[in-house]
Amino acid sequence: MALSSARFLIFAMAVFSLVSASFASEEVPFMVVHKKATLNRLKSGAERVLVSFDIYNQGSSSAYDVTLTDKSWDKARFEVVSGNTSRSWERLDAGGILSHSFELEAKIKGVFYGAPALVTFRIPTKPALQQAYSTPLMPLDVLADKPPTDKLLLAKRILAKYGSLVSVISMVVLFIYLVATPSKSNAAKASSKKKR
Repeated sequence: MALSSARFLIFAMAVFSLVSASFASEEVPFMVVHKKATLNRLKSGAERVLVSFDIYNQGSSSAYDVTLTDKSWDKARFEVVSGNTSRSWERLDAGGILSHSFELEAKIKGVFYGAPALVTFRIPTKPALQQAYSTPLMPLDVLADKPPTDKLLLAKRILAKYGSLVSVISMVVLFIYLVATPSKSNAAKASSKKKR
């Protein structure tokens, strides 16, 4: 019984080493695509979305004809203000990074769920285009009603929350200061006694 399990273990280790050796000998690019969106409220009340991408090649060979396409922004809800929602590059070397960004202006209020963007690329050893998807976006609350950021109101909230703590700490510090520091009249009396 022990002999058969030992044989099985040796067989499994041999198969594992053959499979890992075949993967190690094949040099391929490995794309990691990070998609990020930031909301920016303008003074006019409009809201813009800055979308940025970082494409990392964490593989062991170059990728060619790299194309980024982001079709998740509906034209009825968003208008492109600057840049393009798609971009192409000739190649991305192993260990390299490509970046791209564009800006949109929101037309409709509501929560938006962005789909991952698509990156296609070519490997010389394979005839078909390879695909990679970006990370998805967290839901964006576009044109949401935001509370006013009045500095006086903010100061009042902080004072209401931490005011009692600040007053207690300042009283303790004042008491320690008064106890530790001799009064001027005591110092004057001590100096007049020394003169006599």
